Amino acid sequence: MGVLAGCGDDSTDSASASTASTAAASTTEATDGGTQATTPAAAPRSGTPGSAGIPAITENATDTSKEAKIAAGTGTPSSDLLIADLVAGNGKVAASGDTVNVRYTGALYTNGEVFDASWKSGDAPVEFPLSGVVPGFAQGIEGMKVGGRREIVIPPALGYGASDSGPIPGGSTLVFVVDLVGIS
Repeated sequence: MGVLAGCGDDSTDSASASTASTAAASTTEATDGGTQATTPAAAPRSGTPGSAGIPAITENATDTSKEAKIAAGTGTPSSDLLIADLVAGNGKVAASGDTVNVRYTGALYTNGEVFDASWKSGDAPVEFPLSGVVPGFAQGIEGMKVGGRREIVIPPALGYGASDSGPIPGGSTLVFVVDLVGIS
């Protein structure tokens, strides 16, 4: 499955990937009693392609039968998770514990260079649990309806952080266009 498998990281088991997703998807704050309280991560911010922090889609923005082409981002990328619905689905809504069937293209914000795409193997979707991918990818898909296409901009803190991961340099903001084909 290419680099996306690295979102859950082929070298880790699903339990550790799930723990990493949960840890990164929430923040911890000290309470008056000296104990730690965990609060959920902020919801993704919505926008439109080509607007602040969300790269334009140069080809096939709404044609879910074809791979979308992602332009390089402009300006300083956001530190927030950003989403833009390109096609509104009308099916079941994805939730955090789901296993999803998707088609996707992933590119670097800085230059639009594609680092992974399920489309390389044709138009068949790939399946994975949302608990097995980087937090920003999972959070970007949550709330999406089957049949939809969404652009997701993932800051390093919700992606791979400062570490290199295959063709993805450390500190990279990632941009995905995801088609939610089904939910298992």
